[in-house]
Amino acid sequence: MFSNKAIIKISAIALLGIGTISFVNDDPKKPDESRFTPVTLTRPGDLDEPNTFEVLSDGRVLISERKGAIKLFDPVTKMTKTIATLAVNTKYTSAQGKVTEAEEGLMGLTVDPNFDKNHFIYTFYAHPTEKKWMLTRWKFENDALVKGSEKRILEFATQREVCCHTGGGMTWDAKHNLYLTVGNNTGALLSSSTDERPARVSWDDQRGTANTNSLLGKILKIHPEPNGSYTIPAGNLFPKGTPKTRPEIYTMGHRNPWRPSIDSKTGWLYWGDIGPDATEDSEISPKGYDELNQARKPGFFGWPYFVGPNVPYPIFNYTDGEAGPAKDPKKPMNTSVNNTGLTQLPPVSPPFIYYPYAASTEFPLVGSGSRSAVGGPIYHKSDRPLAKRPWPPYYEGKWLATDLARGWIMAISMKANGDYQGMEQFLPSYHPIEPIDMKFGPDGDLYVLEYGSVWFGKSDNAKLVRIEYNAGNRKPVVMASTNKQGGTVPLKITLSSAGTFDADGDRLKYSWRLTSPGVAPKLYPGANPAVTITKAGVYMATLTVTDSHGAKNTKTVKIIAGNEAPQVIVDLSGNHSFYFNGKSFDYNVTVSDKEDGSLTSGGIAPDHVSMSINYTSEGFDYVQVAQEQSSVDASTQFAVAKALIGSSDCKNCHSINAVNVAPSFIDIATKYKGDEKEMERLAHVIRGGGHGHWNRPVDMPAHPGIALADAHTIVNYIMNVTNNNINTMPLKGTFTPNVPADDNGNGSYIIRAAYTDKGNKNIPKQTTATTIILHNPVVYAATAPVIKNAFTKVNGLDGSTNVIGRNNSYVEFKKIDLTAIKQMELAAYATTLENTPGGTIEVHVDSPTGTLIGSASFEQLDLKPKDQNWTKTDIKETTGIHDIYFVFKNDKAKPADALLLFNAIKFEL
Repeated sequence: MFSNKAIIKISAIALLGIGTISFVNDDPKKPDESRFTPVTLTRPGDLDEPNTFEVLSDGRVLISERKGAIKLFDPVTKMTKTIATLAVNTKYTSAQGKVTEAEEGLMGLTVDPNFDKNHFIYTFYAHPTEKKWMLTRWKFENDALVKGSEKRILEFATQREVCCHTGGGMTWDAKHNLYLTVGNNTGALLSSSTDERPARVSWDDQRGTANTNSLLGKILKIHPEPNGSYTIPAGNLFPKGTPKTRPEIYTMGHRNPWRPSIDSKTGWLYWGDIGPDATEDSEISPKGYDELNQARKPGFFGWPYFVGPNVPYPIFNYTDGEAGPAKDPKKPMNTSVNNTGLTQLPPVSPPFIYYPYAASTEFPLVGSGSRSAVGGPIYHKSDRPLAKRPWPPYYEGKWLATDLARGWIMAISMKANGDYQGMEQFLPSYHPIEPIDMKFGPDGDLYVLEYGSVWFGKSDNAKLVRIEYNAGNRKPVVMASTNKQGGTVPLKITLSSAGTFDADGDRLKYSWRLTSPGVAPKLYPGANPAVTITKAGVYMATLTVTDSHGAKNTKTVKIIAGNEAPQVIVDLSGNHSFYFNGKSFDYNVTVSDKEDGSLTSGGIAPDHVSMSINYTSEGFDYVQVAQEQSSVDASTQFAVAKALIGSSDCKNCHSINAVNVAPSFIDIATKYKGDEKEMERLAHVIRGGGHGHWNRPVDMPAHPGIALADAHTIVNYIMNVTNNNINTMPLKGTFTPNVPADDNGNGSYIIRAAYTDKGNKNIPKQTTATTIILHNPVVYAATAPVIKNAFTKVNGLDGSTNVIGRNNSYVEFKKIDLTAIKQMELAAYATTLENTPGGTIEVHVDSPTGTLIGSASFEQLDLKPKDQNWTKTDIKETTGIHDIYFVFKNDKAKPADALLLFNAIKFEL
């Protein structure tokens, strides 16, 4: 509401000239997001480290898991069962004898293009005892792998001394050639992995990825034959018989290539490739990039000599510690003592899409933070001629690509010649948890396999999701709520369907069903019925909404009868809308509960009430904190930290008490709690990344998008994760806002108090949380929820957004506390260049013609468009919450004249 940064994101699509604002409609054929529905197919706990899948023609889905299981989901029974478990290796052993979980295991599965006739499936896995990878073929019949049917198609050696990178993705082209991605199987180093020292072979990518005589770090293309062998198809990187080369190689120079896809129209290959962890450029290494790549022909894609936009690595000499000259991209040479292939490599192919940990200037939509480019399918309707739910033409020829760490799906468009054109996020309301494979099924739906939040372990949130497109009538979108969450019996409560709508505009029919164990269900027609509950218990009120075509949808809300929810009040002295840096305010928390008593009576102990005041940087999502209120745990003093963690990728690697790919929060707290120096370091590690402190194979990725102030909030939570005392602040006191010196000051203070009552016999506990948000006192005009008869314009010089006002037009801000506000400064200007004559901005409360509490005049000046003219106005003493209207006035101007450009308001005590 108060963020100029937020408005810039939407105003960047406005016309730069004066006139009516115009919003982007990328294509009139673009389907509304409501036409796509993610449907979870598997149940919690069904999957254990799933990594690849294939959808059969009858809708069943084969799913491979890293530990060796192959599972089958049946869409008819909606059940998932294990149909085979392969013996695989999942560990590696260091030179010191330490055994550690590795990325190895069953890493790939695909089905033959003629599966309905030959029943062949292919697996790619690490041999359980021998250090080698196996590509094998099985026969799958009667929901099982046929015993004795396995045929070894291809095998090659691997090292198990150090982690990581396995690849394992497979796909097919129109000629039934099989593509297999193979990781570099190399230890990660500070620079690119080119360590040629004796006994360090496993740290030299020149032995594999840049070696034309090795299959490591490659994408292979072979043609499986009916007898279990394979032949070399035409068009690979090295013709068969070329000395010091492997003819299976289609592309090389990959670090960890993932899910390959073939464009059926062009035959071009697409895939994701995971880059190194360097967070910034240095003398020995450029920063790391992940890549989403396109290969129109065989080629060398640069690793370990180039990364991202073909940035060269200085070749680091690990013996003397000096960085040498970089390779020539037109004529790269592999001179490593570990190279068994050609010395001169093919010229480096150009990348398609690349992005670092930090925000990308070339591809800003991909965001920042942890990265793990996966890839995905190219959509063509003709690939699935019998699909019952084909996607609309808008997505024809687009690449649907995902990132495991960032959890988005991008629809990537190409120009007619195949060059990159643009991208947009597909279905941003869907938030997959570590999407690890994605492809279209024969029914036309997009399937997404979510690995889950626990690395190297079973996650209850691992699942298979099917995203269905509905071209016809859509189900209603249902919202259900109550006027209170519960209370003593008899409980009079009003059920509400507020927010329910139908995207097609159909007439809706409402019906509520109230249920509780041991109580006969009751039906209530109508949208918002009043209900009286006479028996204590936990009730579920389910709202069913039916449209005029018979399509239904439901939503359920829980009601606790027999226990009154507590009342939590936070009293503040002074203003309730804004904080003023360095100026103190008093606060006092009062709590009462019908069953427990109150703080005053002594029935409620102060240390059972949570109280917190947190500064949050610009862009924080306050809705996530509000959602914590439904928790039965009053330990909500860290609600802000939990929301910050929930909106980032922290849970990809960390759990509270379980060791994931990274140490648990409890382990971190045990190691560092009380060490102020280390806690400060951890906040910077969250932002900048780190390695070496926990002896783990995966480094801490950088999160430059997290403000340092928010990183401190997260660290404080981690240090107190085992703290059983929920009260971290006195319930009465004085607080002085002091914005962190390293923050831009555009954030907010969140004041939050919460109490969980003791319940009432067998009736569950209830939690009430009260939250007050104090915003920065500088408010940007273009963020107003109501802009009447005015329009916004982006300043092309500095990117700010202004409101252009006409006579009697206005902007309105809702529910602003004016208590103690004595002055306002208004930033606006009128210039000869903009042809704006100027005028007055009047400040009214409660309506555009309500009480006038202040005004400021702006004359036409010879200002540059980027200049701001701050004008101060005294404000008539006003207390309490009001809607505020900033009304533009110039009775001498024509009705259509743009008077001035209004940028911001600063509220002052």
